Amino acid sequence: MSTLKLTLLQQPLVWMDGEANLRFFDTLLSDLKDRDLIVLPEMFTTGFAMEAAKSSLPEARVIAWLHEKAQAAGAMVGGSAAIQTERGAVNRFLLVTPEGVVHRYDKRHLFRMADEHHHYLAGDRREIIEWRGWRILPQVCYDLRFPVFSRSRDDYDLAICVANWPAPRAAHWQALLLARAIENQAYMAGCNRVGSDGNQHHYSGDSRIFSPQGETLAAGEPHQPAILHAELSLEQLREYRERFPAWRDADAFSLTGL
Repeated sequence: MSTLKLTLLQQPLVWMDGEANLRFFDTLLSDLKDRDLIVLPEMFTTGFAMEAAKSSLPEARVIAWLHEKAQAAGAMVGGSAAIQTERGAVNRFLLVTPEGVVHRYDKRHLFRMADEHHHYLAGDRREIIEWRGWRILPQVCYDLRFPVFSRSRDDYDLAICVANWPAPRAAHWQALLLARAIENQAYMAGCNRVGSDGNQHHYSGDSRIFSPQGETLAAGEPHQPAILHAELSLEQLREYRERFPAWRDADAFSLTGL
């Protein structure tokens, strides 16, 4: 598919109440039709809590719910959730297709300023998801600060970052999203929450969808719930990369341990 219809849900989250969050998103998702990809924020079932995995919904419950929504919308639906695994807790970005295919990416860079690295296990893989002719790189919040990890190897067309990115650093969020789009000559989408959490951290949203040239295709009003839509063109992406082939001069590199 040459066109990808993308939707981001910039919304508040109920603190540490998985079923309440699912009921809330039930209502929003019921009106979304004719989309290809629908994205919810980071830890959309709990908010960004270090203790979330101990009392969060089981992965099977979250996947079943995402699958139900994907079938109803005819789109791949995803967001990250605190998941308790046999190895330990992970901050896992789950994306589920209408056919029930489950894609998983575990957050690689854990936010040490909140001691996330003491409560969750870091992911050890960089994932690329193929969906309707598009190559998609999923990332979670703090990953956005590490450009080598998200550097395109000519292996993705769209990067998606889900987040609980606090309002005091909103300028960093917007600048880094824009930089990742321009430097990788790829579409960049950032889905951030709004509202306040149980630790009294405030979130301004400022969700964005950028073109490979750095043009703003959709923007969420700060501190307001919003549903962002954009249609992305694979033809325009390829034409731009050929017309301005900066990617041909990129330095060769490899990531060890991944």
